Amino acid sequence: MKFPRKHVAAFAAVAVAAALALTGCADTSGGTGGDGGGGGAEGGSDNLAITFLPKNLGNPYFDTSSKGGKAAVEELGGTFAEVGPAEATPDAQVSYINTATQQGIGALVVSANDPQAICDALNEARDSGIKVVTFDSDTNPVCRDLFVNQADAEGIAKVQIDLIADQIGGAGEIAVLSASANATNQNAWIELMEAYLASDYPDITLVETVYGDDDDQTSFDKTAALLQTHPDLKGIVSPTTVGIAAAARYLSTSDYKGAVALTGLGTPNQMREYVEDGTVTAFALWNPEELGYLSAFAAAALIEGDITGAEGDTFDAGDLGEYTVGADGVVLLGDPYEFNAENIADFDF
Repeated sequence: MKFPRKHVAAFAAVAVAAALALTGCADTSGGTGGDGGGGGAEGGSDNLAITFLPKNLGNPYFDTSSKGGKAAVEELGGTFAEVGPAEATPDAQVSYINTATQQGIGALVVSANDPQAICDALNEARDSGIKVVTFDSDTNPVCRDLFVNQADAEGIAKVQIDLIADQIGGAGEIAVLSASANATNQNAWIELMEAYLASDYPDITLVETVYGDDDDQTSFDKTAALLQTHPDLKGIVSPTTVGIAAAARYLSTSDYKGAVALTGLGTPNQMREYVEDGTVTAFALWNPEELGYLSAFAAAALIEGDITGAEGDTFDAGDLGEYTVGADGVVLLGDPYEFNAENIADFDF
């Protein structure tokens, strides 16, 4: 279903400007397969072979974003492929980028595990004529042509803190269960969360940030450890779809259910049972399917020369309408959305 264009109430003042494991599988629908993606044509304005490289495969969040990317590429008459590592480690994506470069695809759409570790490989790809679009998690801007951001980073941080503050009554100890320690987007959000807590919620104390490495079992274990280490903990914020689901699974069968609040970023399908059983009151996210869809259209616009990635460039994104490139080559999808017991049944992703 298409994502409602609706602001989260707590996010309304923020200007519209801000992630489980199959191994080695690649969706190469219509493509040539292999480690690096689609067709073997040389880069050029008619080469709509677009390869998606998420942080890791088997992650429901990226399964959903790739679904949107595939739909867009097929709509454009191109060739879609998805490749990636089993684990979201800083340099795990390099070999896939190198293979894609050798294959001469038209564009690479990447969610970066590290802002710098893959830059040399990406720039080699760009030097060979491949367009590089980052989405979800950016690299250093000099390593890509565009970044498709899910929403403004400040807004993502703000909505999560507002949600947890509401759920714990505006006071008490909270912790953050993040993805990997090097994830660009996670670190930016956490830094902004800390600043927002200091300015607007002085009675809430962030006692610890831990990293589940976007692995379900690790995130589950980190949740247990947080609760044992901090007996007065009132809430957990997990800005990663893997982490929030693992934390909810732990809480749902523990004595902490209903006593320790949990919010963050998750998908409706993975969080539905925890909302319905009262483990989770509310959480937020954008639509990852639309994020992938928009990223594919942005890649195609670069391939075809409709845009260069300069501020002010505009391009058509199919069902999503027209988008404008902002400063530093950033394209913004839109606002986060709050999911709760009243609306979660309306969504299927």
